[in-house]
Amino acid sequence: MNVEEITDYCLSLPNVTSDFPFDDTTMVFRVGQKIFALVSLDSHPPRINLKCDPDKAIELREQYEGVQPGYHMNKKHWNTVYCDDFNLPQKVIKDLILHSFDLVFKSLTKAAREHLNANGHGSI
Repeated sequence: MNVEEITDYCLSLPNVTSDFPFDDTTMVFRVGQKIFALVSLDSHPPRINLKCDPDKAIELREQYEGVQPGYHMNKKHWNTVYCDDFNLPQKVIKDLILHSFDLVFKSLTKAAREHLNANGHGSI
């Protein structure tokens, strides 16, 4: 997947917004006010940092060379996914993005989830 495809997929998820809070090279995707993905726009190969539960993170890092510990926040709970050079199937990348989205959505307060659900935006 390229950066444009990753961006389009992230924005296709319910109630997702994006911005550039760090600099012009890192796009941040949020559900509610919480970050679920960071996309480096100037990296080669393209990479995306995604939230992941610890057990799944270990499993993915063992299974795919293109999945490595994230270099920010808590390394146990984030993966850096390299999207081109390691031949990760598009379905795997999309599944990882969706997993990150769902983890973050479920971590929102009950009131925040109810607000999003009331407006037709919920977990998929």
